[in-house]
Amino acid sequence: MLTAPPRLLLVHAHPDDESLWTGGTIARYAAAGVQVTLVTCTLGEVGEIIPESLAQLAADHADQLGGYRVGELRAACAALGVSDHRYLGGMGRWRDSGMVDTPANAHPRAFASGDLAAQVQELVAILRDVRPQVVVTYGPDGGYGHPDHVRAHEITAAAVAEVPDVERLYYTVVSRQAVDAGVAALAGVDGLPWRLPAPGELPAVDDAEITTSVAIGDHLPAKLRALRAHATQVSVWQAQDGTYSYALSNGVAQPVLEQECYTLAGGSGEAAETDVFGGLAPVEHVGADR
Repeated sequence: MLTAPPRLLLVHAHPDDESLWTGGTIARYAAAGVQVTLVTCTLGEVGEIIPESLAQLAADHADQLGGYRVGELRAACAALGVSDHRYLGGMGRWRDSGMVDTPANAHPRAFASGDLAAQVQELVAILRDVRPQVVVTYGPDGGYGHPDHVRAHEITAAAVAEVPDVERLYYTVVSRQAVDAGVAALAGVDGLPWRLPAPGELPAVDDAEITTSVAIGDHLPAKLRALRAHATQVSVWQAQDGTYSYALSNGVAQPVLEQECYTLAGGSGEAAETDVFGGLAPVEHVGADR
């Protein structure tokens, strides 16, 4: 019987999250012929801006950062091979809520305080349209506590519960062992333009919580191109010895890791140690009778 390509859907809060958390995974599966759908929940309107030349785009000035980041995200999707990108509820439906206890939390369109039921149903509609076997988002803490990440987790968990076609739900996490090794390697690199993180400063989980580790070494060039596309939010640096690092607006150096890790939150974990689709049955071809 003819089979259709597997389908992977990722739910991320802001432009750049797809590249930072799951860029290598997206690039790997897209290159293998998987249909990759990315759902972005906001335009990232209140992100901090790295280039001084773009500082006036900020929410408390021209308030044009969200529109600018649309272009950044488009370029990142092209670098990663995303075949289907959608904004939850349409472009601009919900707004970046900002970090906890910031004025952006009170905006009337803030994603984190928006109508939860409406957000869930918007995602349910996408899931029913795409019919992915595998869905990826953040864990209950949003990875590091950002209100929009937490809300993305909440709506994804609720939406997946309504769509039985989804066979696996994963939460994206970072290996503490890999981060510690990466930071230790950066400590020996000359010319690093940012400070090294303090122990425990970067979000990570104990490796015992990881169920799936996806090797992305062959796809780091695509991930790095995607990170560079998000120039308002991310700076990428390469040492003379070829070592890469990146930093957000806080100027804390982060290592570029050769694996992206996940915790299985729903579905069978059989044969899923190194492949989010591992052990799943081939997808039946969508014919005229379906």
